[in-house]
Amino acid sequence: MSHFFAYMARMKHIQRWGLMRCSQEENVQEHSLQVAMIAHCLATIENQRYGGCFNAEHVMALAVFHETAEVITGDLVTPVKYFNQTIAKAYKQVENIAEEKMIGMLPQEMQNVYRPLIQPQEEAEKRLVKAADKLAAYAKCVEELKMGNMEFSKAKESVLRSIHAMHVASAEDFLEEYMPSFSITLDELNEN
Repeated sequence: MSHFFAYMARMKHIQRWGLMRCSQEENVQEHSLQVAMIAHCLATIENQRYGGCFNAEHVMALAVFHETAEVITGDLVTPVKYFNQTIAKAYKQVENIAEEKMIGMLPQEMQNVYRPLIQPQEEAEKRLVKAADKLAAYAKCVEELKMGNMEFSKAKESVLRSIHAMHVASAEDFLEEYMPSFSITLDELNEN
């Protein structure tokens, strides 16, 4: 009996933004879906506009599994996770142990299939998933601010700076083309 997917299903119980007052709660499972959709788009933009050769469906799968460790560790908030290099390095080790535990829950013949999804090695693919992760966080900030929750104003600025600092062309395109829609109402979306 394998407990892998039963554990993965528990992502819906892990809340994000633990130190922030949220108008709309967000769990890790919801977040992973949004990151997967954005990552697919980024890979497609890279291929269509910048001569990339990404397998967009594979990048999307990496994004689906990018928070696997959190079903064991929970969601450690960014200010704590990156408080200093010592904590960041130690937490990365904890995440690696949690990922190994999750992979170990799979039948032996499945481990080599899921290991590269949970612990990807290709830097360019990991970078796209990271950019998608930051874009999803930025979208959350925009949506919270739209609902009048000023708690997210500094986070929005910080996340935007981190997106720009990545220098990922497709992420910049996503910000320009898709992100403005996150700040308008449903009626405004329906006008166009």
